[in-house]
Formats: sequence, structure tokens, C-alpha cells
Amino acid sequence: MDLGNKIKKLRKEQNRNLAEIADICGFSKSLLSKIENGKTMPPISTLVKIADALGTKVSILLDDQQQSGTIHTTRQTSESKLVKTEKGYSFFAFAVERAEKLMQPFLFVSRKEESDNRHTFSHNGEEFIFILEGQMKYKVGNVEYTLGPGDSLYFDSIEKHMLSPITDEIKYVAVFTQSKQEPAK
Repeated sequence: MDLGNKIKKLRKEQNRNLAEIADICGFSKSLLSKIENGKTMPPISTLVKIADALGTKVSILLDDQQQSGTIHTTRQTSESKLVKTEKGYSFFAFAVERAEKLMQPFLFVSRKEESDNRHTFSHNGEEFIFILEGQMKYKVGNVEYTLGPGDSLYFDSIEKHMLSPITDEIKYVAVFTQSKQEPAK
């Protein structure tokens, strides 16, 4: 099942309408409709807000298969299954099969020529990023950091944050926490 259909199915199972979920998330009904109909791939921060509103986790939205225990992912798998967003980056969600995990780990690839470095992100939880390749400026709140391979940041992801690539391509790992909660009403 694709992402949009899964969101729509969960929303309808909860007897909730587009306007209610969009309002909780802080965006338009039109945007939620485009996501549900597969016309746009939202950024991770938007997926976190939708998952919170539906009382689920991002990993549940991204995968139907559930598994417990150790999840092994090869580099080839993570790089071949990158999902491109309209915000200038691609991502791969690690261990989506493991629904009841406490961490939400992702591989991100951002390209300078595609980057929308005017867009800020904000969502519930905490976030950790670790730079694998390339350099970028990463702003959290009012502080801007210059990061390269081996550098990291850990911050409250409710703070507005954004990145600006310095090199042509950046690869980094980000781990989000997402509290388990009931659907927002």
C-alpha cells in the first residue's frame, strides 16, 4: 500500500475528515489531499505531524510489513530506495518493518542545486544528525552551524531548523524520536 492510501485509510478508520487532520497538523486541507492522492511526497517533518495526528509512527505510514528483532539493511538497499521529496532532498527510512521502535532513523541526501534552503522544519520530538559526506550549514533556532563529515547535532526538533548545502551533495543520517501518543483530537 502506498503512503497516501495508508494515510487516508487510517484517517477514515478513525472517522476523521481531511480538514480535521490538516488543522491539527497546521497545513491546508489541499496539501493533505495531495499527499493522500499521491500527488506530492511530503518532507519528513510533515509526515511526523501526520503520524502524530493519527496516533501512529512514521514507520507505520511507510511500510505495511511488521517485524521484530534485528533489522539488517545494506548500503545498496538504502541508496537504491531513496524517496525524493519536493523540498530538494531524498530520504530512506531504516527499519520501517519494525513498527514499535523508539527511534526513527533516516538516511538523507541533499543536493545543492535542488535544495530549498528557504524552508524551515519543525516537529515534535528530538533529532540527531550525523554527517557522512559533504558540508552544510544547519540552523537550529537562531544559531547556524557549519558541519562536515563526522560532525553531529542533537536538538529539540520543535525548534525551527533548516539546512543549506555548501558542497554539491550531502549525505547524513538523522534519528528522530517520536513519542507514542493517542491520535490528536
